[in-house]
Amino acid sequence: MNFNTSAVFDQQEGLVVLVGKKIEPQTKLPKVIAEELESFHKDADSQFLYLPIKGKHYVFIKDQATDEKQRIMGNKLRGALPKTVKSIFIDGGKSNSLLLAEGFALSNYQYLRYRKEATKEKFALESIDFSTKITPAVIAELTATVKAVFWARDLVNEPVSGLNATQLAESIEEKGKEAKFSVTILEKSKIEALKMGGLLSVNKGSIDPPTFTIIEYKPKKASNKKPIVLVGKGVVYDTGGLSLKPTAGSMDSMKSDMAGAAMMAGTIYAAAMMELPIHLIGLIPATDNRPGLNAYAPGDIITMYDGTTVEVLNTDAEGRMILADALAYSEKFKPELVIDAATLTGAAVRAIGSKASIIMGNADKKYFNLLNEAGMETYERVVEFPFWDDYYDEMKSKIADLNNIGSGYAGMITAGKFLEHFVKSPYIHMDIAGPAFLDKPQDYRGFGGTGTGIRLLISFLKKLA
Repeated sequence: MNFNTSAVFDQQEGLVVLVGKKIEPQTKLPKVIAEELESFHKDADSQFLYLPIKGKHYVFIKDQATDEKQRIMGNKLRGALPKTVKSIFIDGGKSNSLLLAEGFALSNYQYLRYRKEATKEKFALESIDFSTKITPAVIAELTATVKAVFWARDLVNEPVSGLNATQLAESIEEKGKEAKFSVTILEKSKIEALKMGGLLSVNKGSIDPPTFTIIEYKPKKASNKKPIVLVGKGVVYDTGGLSLKPTAGSMDSMKSDMAGAAMMAGTIYAAAMMELPIHLIGLIPATDNRPGLNAYAPGDIITMYDGTTVEVLNTDAEGRMILADALAYSEKFKPELVIDAATLTGAAVRAIGSKASIIMGNADKKYFNLLNEAGMETYERVVEFPFWDDYYDEMKSKIADLNNIGSGYAGMITAGKFLEHFVKSPYIHMDIAGPAFLDKPQDYRGFGGTGTGIRLLISFLKKLA
């Protein structure tokens, strides 16, 4: 999709006018619209007017009080316009035009790879044009954000039959070549040499090998002396292992268990396309979790990358096992901050549902404040949970250093405390289990993989840069 600025409404099929207190569009309108528009302006309850006239599509939207309402109007616009429309022209102020375009563009996503009639179902939209002058940098940022979110959604929506750990790593490698960031893929033999016991144990039941992908984006004029390390859980499919999940409503959506990996890789992809002046490292441990003949079992004692021993009480708590190795590995980069993202616990979903992500950690409060600001700006909101050391006590094993699950209470916090054990640097844990994959559409977030967290982290990183 292309975004263009300072255009004139002539060849585009759809005209969208943002209506303020006065109806003063820059574009000359057909006389037949005047009466409808006057009535629309006087109706305080009416926010959206769609008029198809002589092969053109005219839409009038009243300026909204909040950024999010403009994005939602963008979603409504996508629903109103025929899928055959190839271009639209937005006539309005800079800020609201961009927000409307963002909501519209994100609503334009479709996952049609496995649809027989994909060509007929596909949206034809190719460009969104603006009447107001918008800088190339802002256009580039919007373009990069949409591209990164769409890529992440594709990854999350792809079933394991089309996306194993190796294929995930290769997809990241392709984006690295495109956006000019480095990608190093460690295969099983190297992972074994590094003694990443958590990743290797989860992989034991799989027919496919694991991967450990190291991403680096280091611009010449980076503002940070120490890198920000982004760690993403890459469980490309999760059966629960020998602690088997039920199928309906659980295992059937577990292709999405690598949404943390998609979020972190997508964030670096977007940052590189935008040329943000900030040094980033990405770490993606990836495997599926299956109950194969050699699968790891409850009762096993696993020695992790840093030498910590973990007693496995539940093989469905596999995400923290692979993240722990990656978090310990992150210390070699001497980071300013380590952030991980994972669809880690059902407890997170039960606590706050799909409307936000949970954050917790031991990093300086300024990072949490910036994340919260970014969350409100992008409406990828976050809720900070306590991170008291009392919760760590639940993770202590009688026969090893740690258990891989706690008592069952405050499960998202005990999982975070387990992971904190492996990080010496300032740390933030993000549990994105709620918003990462939706069983029904939520405005411009759509159905299925949402690409959650990319817009949030880009906003956060811009504040740091």
